[in-house]
Amino acid sequence: MNKLKLTVRDVLSRDSFKHAKVVAGKEGLNRQVKWSHVLEVKEFDALINGGEMILTTGIGLQLDLVSQLKYVTSLIEKDVACICIEVGPIYKEIPFEIIELANKHAFPFIIFEKTVKFVDITQDLHTFIINQHHQMLSQLDTLSRKFITLSLAPNGILKILQELNQFFRHNILFITDDAKPYYYPSEAKDLETSVRNHLEGFPLINTEQKFFTLEEQVFAVMPVIGLGQVWGHLCLQVKEKLLDELPFLILDRAALALTQIMLRNRTIEERKQNNEDSFVRNLLNGRDFEQEDLQKYLPATSRNMYFRVFIIQMNAPEMNIDEGNWEEIKLQQSIMTRALFKRNGFFPAVSSSKNEITIIASFIAADHLKLETVRFSEIIQSLIGLRESNIIDSSKFTFGISTVYKDINQVKTGYNEAKKVLRLYESQTTTTHFYEELGVYRLLLLLANSNNLEAYVNDYLTEVLDYDRKTESDLFTTLSVYLDCGGAKKETADRLFIVRQTLYHRLEKLEMLLGKNFMEPSNRLALEVAIKAHKLLKDGPYIEKKAAIAP
Repeated sequence: MNKLKLTVRDVLSRDSFKHAKVVAGKEGLNRQVKWSHVLEVKEFDALINGGEMILTTGIGLQLDLVSQLKYVTSLIEKDVACICIEVGPIYKEIPFEIIELANKHAFPFIIFEKTVKFVDITQDLHTFIINQHHQMLSQLDTLSRKFITLSLAPNGILKILQELNQFFRHNILFITDDAKPYYYPSEAKDLETSVRNHLEGFPLINTEQKFFTLEEQVFAVMPVIGLGQVWGHLCLQVKEKLLDELPFLILDRAALALTQIMLRNRTIEERKQNNEDSFVRNLLNGRDFEQEDLQKYLPATSRNMYFRVFIIQMNAPEMNIDEGNWEEIKLQQSIMTRALFKRNGFFPAVSSSKNEITIIASFIAADHLKLETVRFSEIIQSLIGLRESNIIDSSKFTFGISTVYKDINQVKTGYNEAKKVLRLYESQTTTTHFYEELGVYRLLLLLANSNNLEAYVNDYLTEVLDYDRKTESDLFTTLSVYLDCGGAKKETADRLFIVRQTLYHRLEKLEMLLGKNFMEPSNRLALEVAIKAHKLLKDGPYIEKKAAIAP
């Protein structure tokens, strides 16, 4: 790596320091010098930023020993590079305690044994530092142009890693969600698995984190971000934590070039698979499809291959988006959704419309694990956490997920199940996103379009509902809560925010309307089912809407 960091050791080799002598803190000669500052005051907190070489005649040290120690300690705490004192009439001798303090903190304490012009030193150093900064910017610009050029070349990712290795002379890896590893030189292959496992097992707290340590090896890390998601990490193996900003500026420019490559690759992939949307819609609507498309967009069938239909419904009012913009948004929605499902171990086939994204999420699982819902729940949490409101507004999401299927001809059935989950969730009838967790509603939904369900509700609840209408009371709610509480009177009264005496009065009314034995097991079960059926029918037109998507 080309050296652009000016250290105390480098400064001591310059002509203006030929009469300088290091009397303490020699272990700190590799401290970086960012600027020089002539300091002749005792109070300097607001004047120091850190990294300065302090030049002084010792006026601030014309104090008792305790004050001198406090003065030097303050310089150390402000992280200045070193202090240079002109020994003479003002400051004649350095106390042993000061030397001991400087050695303890590896803080270079330098004296000039002959008179020097501070103006010559500052002019020399500032000119050098400014020229160095200009060289850094020029070098950064040159590398940025190289990265852009390489991003357009075949196998651009590896060529960018080669360029980084040539500059830093250290192992460089690019860890992505894809199984294909990227690293340079070839010896870095031994690090790839452990670095990947570390990043997966201990994800970075935020995108600002710059280092991680793995088996006593230090890595500088730069996230590669596209479409609001972290697509990978550039990991540079270093000997120690880097303090200057140039390496991170270079890694940042390389990350931008890698983002362009990945975005282009994903876009090409999406455009090549443009027919996937039409294929998925055909499956959801039970229409014919080409066998060739089945092999192209879905994984090969096997004994342990299953799928669920996963719907993301966006409940925001439909916006007026022109066709060109919608195609771009649709493309990005598909990219983000597919990447999220792949990252969680699924084989997704995606269809996207302006208010709904539907995924046939295929996965491999052992028979006893095929019904697990953890990964789907994690995807829901990831989607809720999205902040790309220009592409997907996560604050308006509702999710519906079918039960597990194996036969691809059952995709339409799975889609209808997921739609039913959506309707029940939106009407606040249930709180689950999974069809198999709907319980008795699975049976009730099958009867929802017939008169049998309404007749059943009337048989068991008409007396209570009619009484509520006539008296403007709410015995129905009391009955529902009482059954939910398993007949526990205290809990029922607490949930209804009434005193127990009021509850006893209402229960007497319910016994009068339903019979004294309404809490016997068979009668209680019939009432509980009737209450759920009543809620379902109450939202009838909404619940029973046929599941269908645009052709």
